[in-house]
Amino acid sequence: MIEGFTALYIFMLAAFTGYEVISRVPVILHTPLMSGSNFVHGIVLVGAMVALGHADTTLEKTIGFIGVILATGNAVGGYVVTERMLEMFKSSKGGTK
Repeated sequence: MIEGFTALYIFMLAAFTGYEVISRVPVILHTPLMSGSNFVHGIVLVGAMVALGHADTTLEKTIGFIGVILATGNAVGGYVVTERMLEMFKSSKGGTK
């Protein structure tokens, strides 16, 4: 398993890199990029479930469970945003398809 300082270093590096990448994206592209990255949310969910599966203590299981809940909300929210974005492109006419 990864030691404390190494895990903290990886977390800080990932947070900084993510912030720099997202801050350089034009505002108009945020919604399509976030809805297009739903697969990443699924990977986060799988990672949270793996972490929960390897948990031994009650604290680790609690943190893993919270991680699974948050990752699930993240994935579902991504699909809700995608659905709302796709609704914007549908014709407002009452005609047939």
